[in-house]
Amino acid sequence: MDAPDDGNGHVARPETLLLALFGDQVLGRDVAVSTGSLIAVLNRLGIGEHATRAAVARMVRRDLLRSIRRGREVFLGLTPRAVEVLRDGQHRLEADAVDRDWDGRWTLLAFSVPETRRADRHALRTRLGWEGFAPLRSGVWVSPWDTDVSPALAALDLLDYAEVFRAEAALWSDPARIAREAWDLPTIAEGYRRFLHRWSDHAFRDLDELSQRTLLTAEWLLVIRQDPRLPLALLPPEWPGVRTQELFHTLQSQLVGPADELAAAWLTTITDA
Repeated sequence: MDAPDDGNGHVARPETLLLALFGDQVLGRDVAVSTGSLIAVLNRLGIGEHATRAAVARMVRRDLLRSIRRGREVFLGLTPRAVEVLRDGQHRLEADAVDRDWDGRWTLLAFSVPETRRADRHALRTRLGWEGFAPLRSGVWVSPWDTDVSPALAALDLLDYAEVFRAEAALWSDPARIAREAWDLPTIAEGYRRFLHRWSDHAFRDLDELSQRTLLTAEWLLVIRQDPRLPLALLPPEWPGVRTQELFHTLQSQLVGPADELAAAWLTTITDA
């Protein structure tokens, strides 16, 4: 089996597979899963016990998982932070690959953060990228949506260092050119094409349905993480995200029932109230 892929040739890490598994099988159920059964499931995806245990330890340190001991067995439950992360991921899984109803307006964020707060500046850029913004010019980031960035700025105490505008492109400013300059559209498109190639023609039919669904979810999340889901009007013709998303939804609908049955049989759980 090929290694799990993020759509750009990088191997999906065990943490990504665990998040996909917890998002599909644990989120909203108020249960914790035994470490041993997680190791067994990831082993079917070619992830060894040592790598899984190391990934779990990292996720505990990052406040994504909490351990619960029952006798000699250790179970893993979701933290509030993990629930927030997984619900955001779930929203992205359900969102359309493109925005078909764009009003032509942009959100512009201009900021200048002092050099003494370099770490906060880096954290802001990371958060802006996750919110769908991209750098257009030095200190100016753009988004084609009416996005409220005040929570991100307030969390970093940077409200006094930024200004926000809602605007339309005018005169010689071409919205499609702005999108090409701000976002790496060829790389995003290639990620979709790689996913389409890997998952067409039942490429992973040698795997059981739970493994297939976990891998499918993990790889799709990695691909769409690179994509701000831009308006269709800003994208090149025949944007591959549309066709690739159709394939993802088709495969997901085929796998969800059988995968849930296997998860019920293979994952040892306890109530995590």
